[in-house]
Amino acid sequence: MTDNINTFRTLFQIDVSKYLEMKGQFSYLSWPFAVAQLRLADPTAYWEVRRFDGLPYLSTELGFFVEVAVTVQGVTLSQIHPVLDHKNRPLLAPTPFDINTSIQRALVKAIALHGLGLNIYAGEDLPDLNEGSDQPKPPQVVDKPKQTTKVTTIPRTAGSEWLTDAQLRFVQKLLAETGTDRDELLAYFGFETLDTIPKSEVNRVIKALESKRRAA
Repeated sequence: MTDNINTFRTLFQIDVSKYLEMKGQFSYLSWPFAVAQLRLADPTAYWEVRRFDGLPYLSTELGFFVEVAVTVQGVTLSQIHPVLDHKNRPLLAPTPFDINTSIQRALVKAIALHGLGLNIYAGEDLPDLNEGSDQPKPPQVVDKPKQTTKVTTIPRTAGSEWLTDAQLRFVQKLLAETGTDRDELLAYFGFETLDTIPKSEVNRVIKALESKRRAA
């Protein structure tokens, strides 16, 4: 059990941001990097593409699906992934290339279940960048009131649907690193203030800023 916990911690703490690839408006972790880091952490790790009546995909009325199972330190976790196009829409008549691409995505996500890059699939669980630091928490950003639209601001409360404090600090850090104008970012995504970005949208904001940072 100790080895399992240590392997997960080792994979979870790896910085994957430099290996994200943008495809349209979505970002993906490079599968060769994911496999390399997995095998470095556990040389005995292996994976399996599940078969459905001998085929590497499942055909349903809703679309096509693939499944990949990854075993690390004797623990097997599997990921089912729909076959999607470049806009993440289901394909009803996929090509062999589409099937193969979805298998690679399922492999990366199955590896993520063991820790590697897990936070890129769950924006609400981004690591606290100030943990263990003596630096004070950055002040809350107060936006200028907009003259063209009357908006009623809903206060942030514990358990609310807004981004977490750790995510807010991370967004502020990315804004500073990329030289992005805060008001332009808010206008682009249609948000009123940084601290009321919905949890469901914060990962999209972060990915856009990280993409701009990598392109700089």
